[in-house]
Amino acid sequence: MKSPRHTDSQVVGRLLLTIYNRLFATYGPQCWWPAEKPFEVMVGAILTQSTAWRNVEKAIANLKAAGALSPVALRRLSLSEIAVLIRPSGYYNTKARKLKTLAEWLEDSYGDDIAQMSAQGTERLRHQLLSVFGVGPETADSIILYAANQPVFVIDAYTRRIIDRLGLAPGQESYRAYQTLFMNNLPGDAKLFNEYHALLVQVGKKLCRKLPLCAQCCLSDLCPISQVDKYIEGV
Repeated sequence: MKSPRHTDSQVVGRLLLTIYNRLFATYGPQCWWPAEKPFEVMVGAILTQSTAWRNVEKAIANLKAAGALSPVALRRLSLSEIAVLIRPSGYYNTKARKLKTLAEWLEDSYGDDIAQMSAQGTERLRHQLLSVFGVGPETADSIILYAANQPVFVIDAYTRRIIDRLGLAPGQESYRAYQTLFMNNLPGDAKLFNEYHALLVQVGKKLCRKLPLCAQCCLSDLCPISQVDKYIEGV
């Protein structure tokens, strides 16, 4: 269920910052993405597709234990060997191909130099990543934000649900429309986008579920859905 839309840009900008400040005060810094090196972020962005993060952690632990968490190592392994290591993440045969393709792309495009990759303009890098097998908009933007440290806002299912309920849904349903909502109304700062996305994921997992726990949410007074629920309860 979507709430009535806010359309004034100044109102939207203030509300987005208020939401961020409330979430940060409630949950604190999320220290996301949890990875030791940028390539681990890239691997995690592939592995997290259609699975819970706890499963990704198991797969990454397997890769680390096997000394396979590098583009060179992944290129040396067969698809079946990679699949065995990342089995906990699900869809492991397909993800093995995605990881190997990503490792090959990194070598072909940048000689495995992630600093060089990160020095590309955001739109150029995004275009390149989207040409890689298995990399869609959310995965590409996760790599750009968390590995390349460039200011692009990552949109996922949690973000869409929260934004819709808060009455901030854009006029279109597209990924780009939701992303533009944030990027046109917030300062273009990678650290802010990083923390904001992680906080939305946190509240989405804990409270803003398909059946929301509005009474426990720090955003409940800002949320039309929550106010409707409170009214119904009081009738």
